[in-house]
Amino acid sequence: MTAVVGAKDRATNKISATVVPSTDKATLQGFVADNAGDNAMVYTDDAPAYEGIPNLHETVKHSVSAYVNGMAHTNGIESFWSMLKRAHKGTFHKMSPKHLQRYISEFAGKHNMRESDTLDPMRDTVARLVGRNLLYRDRIADNGLSNSAR
Repeated sequence: MTAVVGAKDRATNKISATVVPSTDKATLQGFVADNAGDNAMVYTDDAPAYEGIPNLHETVKHSVSAYVNGMAHTNGIESFWSMLKRAHKGTFHKMSPKHLQRYISEFAGKHNMRESDTLDPMRDTVARLVGRNLLYRDRIADNGLSNSAR
């Protein structure tokens, strides 16, 4: 399996997600440090890798079937994972590790623009395409990741 980590900012409802090489403490806490402000409250599940986060931190103990503890819950990011999994089952039947970050970026972008007027995302997409080409040779080039989905 390929590991993916994500966070949802409760103030802005923006999703940040990325493929990571592992789910060890340094990787996950590095993601939190890169995506959470110094004074931000961080809510996570009870994975041991999150222990010792320097931010204010509360956990939900999924390991004992607890999913809400006051303000502590991971429902926002779980909703994003659910949407991504539905896309895998319904539209994209093969998400290879090689291209997984592209799918993650696409769905995070869709989530982050979902409340925009129809023309705003279209303008943003066109602006991002100017001067950029994704050539077939670049798409199939080796990036060190497997092209077979598990």
